Amino acid sequence: MPDAEGRALYDAGLVAGPSGLGPLLEVGTYCGKSAVYLGEAARRTGTLLFSIDHHRGSEELQSGWPHHDPEVVDPLTGAIDTLPFARRTIREAGLEASVVLVVGESVQVAGAWAAQLSLLFIDGGHGAEVAWADYRCWAPKVAVGGTLALHDVFADPAEGGQVPYDIFCQARASGQWQEAGSVGSLRLLRRTHVPRPA
Repeated sequence: MPDAEGRALYDAGLVAGPSGLGPLLEVGTYCGKSAVYLGEAARRTGTLLFSIDHHRGSEELQSGWPHHDPEVVDPLTGAIDTLPFARRTIREAGLEASVVLVVGESVQVAGAWAAQLSLLFIDGGHGAEVAWADYRCWAPKVAVGGTLALHDVFADPAEGGQVPYDIFCQARASGQWQEAGSVGSLRLLRRTHVPRPA
């Protein structure tokens, strides 16, 4: 994550944190870089960041893909395990009291999650099935007035995958969200209302 995007996340967290709407939550911890930006905002505003990841790497991070990093492969299992890296990142940033690392599948955690959120940052797997599931199960938990942040949103297919862009477009078209800013590939939306049950 480029620093300009991280700073924009931090700024959004500073606004959301003291709103009283709920904690901050990110889907997709990886090694914890974005959790430091959001975690520092949580620390400064007296709230918590919950950071969810199964820590086994999304599809585009597996062996044979361009973004694969062999350093995060556990030599004993041969599988990606980013949890030790994320724990170290949070500890070194002095944020262990403000960042709660949740290890598990996003959809499973969402099924047991009852609290509303002041800010949701979606940056997990970018494959269609996974990314849409993250959006569909977590976006309804954002409170009115809360923020939805989406990463890797590229209008031009030559710049990156289109799934986050498609999610951004659908969220905007739903009438439930209003654009609240953008920096690089980061898009921010503010929740304006929740639809009434049919």
